[in-house]
Amino acid sequence: MNLVWIICKKELKSYFASPIAYGLMAFFALIFGYFFYAAVAIFVVRGTEMQMMGRSMPMDLNEWVVRPVMMNVSVIGLFIIPMITMRLFAEEKKTGTIELLATSPVTDLQIILGKWFAAVLLYAAILGISAFDLAILFLYGKPDGMPILISYLGLLLQGSCLLAVGAFISNCTRNQIIAGAGTFVVCLLLWVLDWVAAYDTSTTGKVISYLSVTGHFENFAKGVLDSKDVVYYLSLIFLGLFLTTRSMESLRWRA
Repeated sequence: MNLVWIICKKELKSYFASPIAYGLMAFFALIFGYFFYAAVAIFVVRGTEMQMMGRSMPMDLNEWVVRPVMMNVSVIGLFIIPMITMRLFAEEKKTGTIELLATSPVTDLQIILGKWFAAVLLYAAILGISAFDLAILFLYGKPDGMPILISYLGLLLQGSCLLAVGAFISNCTRNQIIAGAGTFVVCLLLWVLDWVAAYDTSTTGKVISYLSVTGHFENFAKGVLDSKDVVYYLSLIFLGLFLTTRSMESLRWRA
């Protein structure tokens, strides 16, 4: 585990040694700020309209602000995750350092876990930026904190599984652009499966719907922690890391 942490720290340093991490954080802060402001503005306008109509029933901050904002954050991840994973292995292949790793005493699994953990930590740090905006809700309102925490857990699980998929795609090419584009396409495909299944009520449609990352995050966004959603994300993480390991083993064999 110590070797995994060493690789993880090395990878994190490489992220922050370049503009990638800072650029992604700035991009996320800007887009999230816009979505958050829009949701709060709608909440305020709607609340004012209800008061003018004489309705005294309080509006739910979680339903009107937190949930739609978190759903939007999961969409932002489709653009951020390929930028994080595209260099994980593709850059190593381009510079030739992947051969050094393949012939080193470090196991394939340790290399993959170290790089993947670094990507997950960077993604978690990016998500953490949104906490500053959400803290405003607690200053001026009384949102339920537990659904917010569950939403963050869902975002982290969703991001982790897509990062694992991206790591595998990055390990299949030496071109970062191809790795990033490939990851985006696969992530988008996993995202729109739920839309496709919406028009199919058969068993096939249900299977397609289950494979969608969107449907499994909706429960998290509502503040509902369902074991089937957790199992889905963990299974996709395992599959992504397993395929990456097999790809690394073939590289070590060729080396």
